[in-house]
Amino acid sequence: MNQAEKSQRSREQILEAALELFSTQGYRATSVRDIAARAEVSTGNVYHHFQDKETIFRTLLDQYWQAIDNPEFPFNQALATGTFPENLEEVGHAARESVRLYRRYVALIYVDVVEFEGSHIRKFYADMARRFADFMAERPDPAVFSSHLRPGISPLSAVMLASRFFLNYFAVEILFGVPNHFGKDTESVIHEIADILRHGMLNPPTE
Repeated sequence: MNQAEKSQRSREQILEAALELFSTQGYRATSVRDIAARAEVSTGNVYHHFQDKETIFRTLLDQYWQAIDNPEFPFNQALATGTFPENLEEVGHAARESVRLYRRYVALIYVDVVEFEGSHIRKFYADMARRFADFMAERPDPAVFSSHLRPGISPLSAVMLASRFFLNYFAVEILFGVPNHFGKDTESVIHEIADILRHGMLNPPTE
């Protein structure tokens, strides 16, 4: 292993250690010394790669934003390969898998809200509609998103609403450790949420 490879490896170890510590005990309760000890490197090595602790935190959030934009992200795969909104159950399962795989990164969002008043994630959420719109425009047939929606429903709003329902539900289940908080099993909840998203919750108006 050459010097560049060693340097890259130590950087990855630092980020992995920081991710574990920030996501489990928070930002302020984690010191650079803690990160160095978990990564099995010196504190000098940490500062060689990162200006300060907050730079490490921002780098981890950037990693998550990049993952979310990746076509291989489970939620993106479900949107790209299915016929939304007909595949809402598939989208629900993909949301669960996305939270499961990236649970520590999702936890950083809550850390940022509590300890930084959301200062690091504000721009990300402010740009969310644009990113979803770009993602949908890149599909081979962008019209597929609107072909099954009733007139007047924005495909962008529909996709974003479905993502918020499912991702927030599974954040509670997986991050907070509260399974079945709707009083029923995961499969039933996915089908029920999908049904409500498709048909609404009100009886159709009578003539």
